[in-house]
Amino acid sequence: MSETPLTDLNSYVAKVLGWANSFLAPYPNPQAVARHLEEINGYPNLAKLEPPKTVLTLEPSMALKAYRLKGREAVLAGRILFEHAAAGEGTRLSLGPKFLIQPKDLDPTWPGLNLPLGLRRLAQLFFEIALLAKEEGLLVSQVLSQQKILVVTSKEVILAVAKKILTAFSSLIPPENFLFLGQAAFYGLDRKPNALWAFDPHSPLRLHNHGAMAVQKTLNNEVFRLDPATSAPLPLSQEEFFQFLGEFSDLVSLNVEDLDYLTQALDYETLGLAVSLGESGFGMVMEITGNDPFRPIKGGMCAYDPELKRDVVIESFRLKGVKPEDIKYLNKNFNHYPNPSQVFNRLKENGLFWPPVIYHDRVYFQPVQGDLNFLTKTAFFTRPNVKSINSLKSPANIPAALSALKAQDQLPGLQDFIASLNLTN
Repeated sequence: MSETPLTDLNSYVAKVLGWANSFLAPYPNPQAVARHLEEINGYPNLAKLEPPKTVLTLEPSMALKAYRLKGREAVLAGRILFEHAAAGEGTRLSLGPKFLIQPKDLDPTWPGLNLPLGLRRLAQLFFEIALLAKEEGLLVSQVLSQQKILVVTSKEVILAVAKKILTAFSSLIPPENFLFLGQAAFYGLDRKPNALWAFDPHSPLRLHNHGAMAVQKTLNNEVFRLDPATSAPLPLSQEEFFQFLGEFSDLVSLNVEDLDYLTQALDYETLGLAVSLGESGFGMVMEITGNDPFRPIKGGMCAYDPELKRDVVIESFRLKGVKPEDIKYLNKNFNHYPNPSQVFNRLKENGLFWPPVIYHDRVYFQPVQGDLNFLTKTAFFTRPNVKSINSLKSPANIPAALSALKAQDQLPGLQDFIASLNLTN
């Protein structure tokens, strides 16, 4: 998207506006863009795509045991940055920010722990790390004190979320080990006769999808810590954030709507795999899963591009004419970024493809985080007996969400662990 590095949110806005007036120059208004969306967003090599060729399968083996050991070592040493991203607007659920959804929002008769989804996820992560420390005969407090967390949700609620997190977990994790990012929303673009594309301040504010979240992380004074005494944000400069990224062997970006995470937060094999691949020069690792044949969904499709001579993941709105049921190989709801300072520096320098979407007769953009696979050497892996994505995206997923929440509440020792924290129903 850009030839010069993005530096702050104002430069992001300027780049998006410049891109619109370049890429959308042939279209006189949002209605014309709407008529040509598939053409504008279409993946250039779509007709030549083939089934993926280089996807690794995590079969039981000595290598898998080695990955598990490496993953455990990386967690114990605090070399994994855990990103919990809940920046989507959750419009299909109509329940507000997903980080704050409680079980009683899904079922008013819920009899169990009515803890918000985001706090449940973090509690699960810290619970499993505490168990790992005990298994290794290490001091739990020392291992937990080395963990670093980045939480992303919308700008409207990020301060409230940050305060809840520090209140809940300050007895386990030093406050300075939590970083936060409030994803910005933007007005839609309109174009008047004989004028350029411009933001319409009367249009609704909307997020620019999770790709914009990834870009925003790299900008000046967007990621922040929270002062535990004053609850004031302490922003990190671009240089400070990239220095921080340099501490880690892997950044794992986890989607808060993923339901499997509620009962298994730590996947040591894939963490170890990502660290190992990072040592071999990879900048991104993506898990590939199957689509649900009974309820197929849209998402990132994995395929081989003979023009690029490599496997890629392409977001569904770039797949002109491809229906959800035609997507056999999907990117799961999270990605690993080994050597994160390198790949995010590449993102800062190059930006992403900014696909337009029409909302309320205005143009918005929907860059996707998965498109980082076009910027760096990327590995793809799957598991035996590939399962479909298990996530809370729409009302149809509520029964599965309640089952996952119930299973989490029944984990041995978790309730006592939560009771030891400053969490309330």
